[in-house]
Amino acid sequence: MNIRSYQPDDRKSLIQLWNECGLVVPQNDPQKDIQRKVREDREMLLLGKIDGQIVASVMVGYEGHRGWINYHAVAPSQRKQGFGRKMMDAAEQLLLGKGCPKINLQIRSSNKEVKAFYNAIGYTQDPVVSMGKRLIKDE
Repeated sequence: MNIRSYQPDDRKSLIQLWNECGLVVPQNDPQKDIQRKVREDREMLLLGKIDGQIVASVMVGYEGHRGWINYHAVAPSQRKQGFGRKMMDAAEQLLLGKGCPKINLQIRSSNKEVKAFYNAIGYTQDPVVSMGKRLIKDE
């Protein structure tokens, strides 16, 4: 698997991957999420490709205090091959290069398999409550 930054012609295949992985929810329009990310920092939307097909992604963010991981996905047919870890390694290296001291990410509470994955690669559950406020409704 080769990792590279997002390119405009990746949009359709990337959204297809996110749908296949169950990451698209009604309150988040994936096209708008991509547009917002590309407008701010396209290099930190990483794609994993095999034979020209997008099989993995990770959207990396950093605002000077904490790094954030979003839309981390591996196609179901490509799981258990180390691609999720490889994508996270690339994300961590990007963040380290920016001097980022800590990464935060959120997991839907119903997603036990993903929680086990992150535990296995060294992430722990912080004693915090995640809160959010939607400023722009995508629906």
